[in-house]
Amino acid sequence: MRGLLEPLRQSAEFQNLYREARKSPSQQLVFGLSGAQRSLVCAGIIQDLGGPALIITAGDGEASTMVEDLSALLPGVPVYHFPVWQLLPYQVLAHGKEALARRLKVLEALSRGEPAVVVAPVEAILRRLSPPDVFKQSIIDLSLGQVLEPGELLRRLVALGYERVEMVEGPGQVALRGGILDVFPLTLENPVRIEFFDDEVDSIRFFDPDSQRSFDQGKEITLTPAQELVITEESRIRALDVLETEYQLQLKKITKNATLEVRHRLVEFVEGVKEQMTAGVYAPGLEQFVPYFHRDAFTLLDYLPGGALTVVDEPLRLRELAESLFKERGEVYSELLAAGRLLPGQFQGYVEWRHVEQEVARRNTLYLSFLPRQPQHLHPRQIVNFSTRGMHAFLGRMDVLADELRQWRKAGYAVVLLVSSEDRARRLQDELRDAGVETFITGSLDRIIPPGHIAIGTGRLSGGFELVSTRLAVITERDIYGQQWRRARRSRPRTGDRLEPFTDLKAGDYVVHVNHGIGRYLGMVSLNIGGVQKDYLLIKYAGEDKLYVPTDQVGLIQKYLGAEAEAPRLSRLGGGEWSRVKGRVKEAVREMAHELLALYAARQALPGHAFAPDTPWQREFEEAFPYQETPDQLRAIQEVKADMERPRPMDRLLCGDVGYGKTEVALRAAFKAVMEGKQVAVLVPTTILAQQHYNTFRERFAGYPVTIEVLSRFRTQKEQRQVLAGLASGQVDIVIGTHRLVQEDVFFKDLGLLVVDEEQRFGVSHKEKLKRLKQDVDVLTLTATPIPRTLHMSLVGVRDTSLLETPPENRFPVQTYVLEEDPVLIREAIRREMGRGGQVYFVHNRIMDLDRVATWLQSLVPEARIAVAHGQMKEEELEQIMLDFVDGAYDVLVCTTIIENGLDIPNVNTLIVKDANNMGLAQLYQLRGRVGRSNRLAYAYFTFRRDRILNEMAEKRLAAIREFTEFGSGYKIAMRDLEIRGAGNLLGAEQHGHIAAVGFDLYCRLLEEAVRELKGEAPEKVVETSIELPVEAYIPDTYVRDGNQKVDLYRRLAAVRREEQVLDLEDELVDRYGDPPAPVRTLLSVARLRALASSLGIKSISTQPGAFRLLFAPGHSLTGEALVQIGKIHASRVKFTSSGEEFEIRLKTRNTPDSPLDYLGGLENFLRDLEEASKMPAA
Repeated sequence: MRGLLEPLRQSAEFQNLYREARKSPSQQLVFGLSGAQRSLVCAGIIQDLGGPALIITAGDGEASTMVEDLSALLPGVPVYHFPVWQLLPYQVLAHGKEALARRLKVLEALSRGEPAVVVAPVEAILRRLSPPDVFKQSIIDLSLGQVLEPGELLRRLVALGYERVEMVEGPGQVALRGGILDVFPLTLENPVRIEFFDDEVDSIRFFDPDSQRSFDQGKEITLTPAQELVITEESRIRALDVLETEYQLQLKKITKNATLEVRHRLVEFVEGVKEQMTAGVYAPGLEQFVPYFHRDAFTLLDYLPGGALTVVDEPLRLRELAESLFKERGEVYSELLAAGRLLPGQFQGYVEWRHVEQEVARRNTLYLSFLPRQPQHLHPRQIVNFSTRGMHAFLGRMDVLADELRQWRKAGYAVVLLVSSEDRARRLQDELRDAGVETFITGSLDRIIPPGHIAIGTGRLSGGFELVSTRLAVITERDIYGQQWRRARRSRPRTGDRLEPFTDLKAGDYVVHVNHGIGRYLGMVSLNIGGVQKDYLLIKYAGEDKLYVPTDQVGLIQKYLGAEAEAPRLSRLGGGEWSRVKGRVKEAVREMAHELLALYAARQALPGHAFAPDTPWQREFEEAFPYQETPDQLRAIQEVKADMERPRPMDRLLCGDVGYGKTEVALRAAFKAVMEGKQVAVLVPTTILAQQHYNTFRERFAGYPVTIEVLSRFRTQKEQRQVLAGLASGQVDIVIGTHRLVQEDVFFKDLGLLVVDEEQRFGVSHKEKLKRLKQDVDVLTLTATPIPRTLHMSLVGVRDTSLLETPPENRFPVQTYVLEEDPVLIREAIRREMGRGGQVYFVHNRIMDLDRVATWLQSLVPEARIAVAHGQMKEEELEQIMLDFVDGAYDVLVCTTIIENGLDIPNVNTLIVKDANNMGLAQLYQLRGRVGRSNRLAYAYFTFRRDRILNEMAEKRLAAIREFTEFGSGYKIAMRDLEIRGAGNLLGAEQHGHIAAVGFDLYCRLLEEAVRELKGEAPEKVVETSIELPVEAYIPDTYVRDGNQKVDLYRRLAAVRREEQVLDLEDELVDRYGDPPAPVRTLLSVARLRALASSLGIKSISTQPGAFRLLFAPGHSLTGEALVQIGKIHASRVKFTSSGEEFEIRLKTRNTPDSPLDYLGGLENFLRDLEEASKMPAA
């Protein structure tokens, strides 16, 4: 933004500042700057001096704002946020990696000497880090042709904190398969696949962790450590020595003063740490022992060269904050030390603020203070006082803005209006022209604005300001309209379909065999039958029954997915039990599909109002949306509008997680309806949601002649009567309400659109009354519970559905920890949140214990205002508590999982879940979504009680929570569980039992079949070809070691229908595992044969002495002419036989082939001739 930086450079204040800053090291004190003015001055100095630079702020929020400002002001300069990553002095089982990833990016950039600008909050600066030279030496650079043994690279990566897995799905993971190493550095958007030829790097490719397919080649790659703590063998030995010495001293102290329990706890704690330190692999929580591994204290400052610019924002405030943090931490550590759960050296994990002050005083430093006060400890060489003014808010008042612009123009100011896009620039120019002010559009502000001129440029700053001495005024979109437009959400490139959840199939999981029912998968076994090696899936059924399923029949098996955490009853092999169960479900599904189709047809036949196409006002309303729409949102908006413009009532379900943008779709539909004189009713399940929607609608409709009201029991009788009268007379355009809206006394003059939020949360009686409202109006139903794409596809043509699947780009990820329950941790987490004016959810899912837990919490944090909420309370009482909590009357809400859907309270940014191992992943996923909904760092603590003996299910769940926390496959399981819950909501409670009886995937398959049949669509006729040939066609363990991946590959090979699918799979195998060995090439050849044979109607291919036997299904397409043609080509080798409906061809095999591929190649050539002959026209 040269247009802003050049005028700044002309000012005497800036020139003095720059002149002194060049005499490094130099301390200067700068007064009078706040907000974006600070960012502008910092950008100017950094650009003129050159990087790198460090800016220290009070908190993460200020740091994030400054990063956005500097990124806009310094295009092309790398600007990083170095966030706080809480170092917990507790036994941590797992932690989220988002904050760590950002921090590692900064350490890598500085280690490489990148001219980066780093903005860090004070707490992040105080954390001790690995020595810069040790971190730099640990970074691994790889390039094509480099010689390195793959196993050695794996060992180095594991030592650097990477977790070895079978398949890389999340950051911080590594996998080695033969000569292919997959690794996902936290500093990269996508994982990397490194292929070796012997010990030489042969190829470097990026791949998509969802589809596991490569999409981009590279020549070199940088692999950073997966953790901040870099452990060398030397530092490991030192840490163990220091630990042992300290431990012995502490034991002596404790023996004198403490109980046996404290001594036992200390012994247990230290033994656990020793075990982690000697294991040779990283363990979560080892960061708190940095002082043991590395003697000298290093912070982020030590990663910058001595001459780098340092900016300290509000030094007095930073000192107060740092001292407060030090005091808090000291109290916690002292308590843990006395309890035998900490060692004294852990106190040294953070440096004191005076250490930072001393280091900064030796550098080239700017101290920024808005108020002209000089801290006693500072001795600046120069004090510079900028004359600036903040920008006032115009709140959309163009007349007030136009008056101000005229004043500035008259005073000879250069004025810059900053907006987010060229469209918005043109719109603002038109609005100002109407108000009598001429402007010009300048694009990205690379040119200097002459005095007395008003320019509109595209760009983004956190706020506007006046620089008085240079006569420059900057006004942002937020200043003009009261809101700021966000940048587009980024999304990772997708290269193919997500791998199916079948990849999650593990030994012990329940599966459904289409023909034999529910069993337990015991794993894959390799059997040699008749001298031929093949793989089979082993499934155990009720009693001692076992079934060996050939891998070419794996398509008949699905992983059992029923209601969360419910174990199904195993079927019995043989007998008619499974057939009866399947028959019952089939009948119920058919009945439901029939009802759905009848409802759909009835609504299609009803006359409805056809809304006109969009008006200019509609476009203006949509442009005022303060975010960039996601592709899903745009598609959903288009689908909704298309429905509204048809002459029949709309009935569309809009599905998407909280924060994915459903409300905006509803707002645009409501605007469209109101613009045509129709009324809109928005029905929500709770009073608080009604209030939240009311506020949102009021905010978005501001400036338009639209009357919006809310109807709920929090309105007085008189107010309710006024709203009812307004609805009947047509004076009220939009009403938002609870089930009060479906009462008998509610009448609309002309209702055109009904928006229903979370319909499944209304009672039966309310739903019946809702039907009366729905009859001939457009209906848009919103739900936050996702539904699976399979179900979505099954219901095409039965229920109009739009899916929002693109997540919003969070400003701050939620910092998630899985750890042992600890009263000190809980107290400090609550106090920390209260200390920043925030609120806390404390979730405990046992209603009978809630009051006891609340009393316990009150004793831990006496100053906290605590409320209790659960689903068995009276509705009025619960709503009042929730409303008071929203209004800030309480600090902590002790509750059950009732908060998991619906509520949006941006001020709640700490979540503590007690006994998390007793909850399902879907619940934890949704609970975590309740925090982190503002621009504040959010924390989620999933706690469990270590002393409890956990059953197998709870242990499994805890392991899954750990995976989910670190963004492994657990995330997919959570989504899957959630989707099944969504399916139940959509289909109704009575279908839950049917889903449980046959598993979700088979249920969807049966539903799709029923829908197609009832719509009169012919079922897709696919001949399943069985191939029994004496060839070894399997996937050896030496090629694919992991059983889950093997099963998935067999499943996909069995599902092949076209030859190009086989080629695609072959490419994938080469990409992921390297060149296939002979048995895999044979397997691919068999898959190709199966696809070809199936298209020709061949039911089975087998052998008999000296010949292949091809048995055709009834209704095959071979004509007499085709058979004559084949007879001519293969005269002496073929024999046709027919018996009733059965028709077969016998093909003599040639002399013993050299290899299985030659053997199969002869058969494939024959099938291709058969395919050509079948295309001949009948005579």
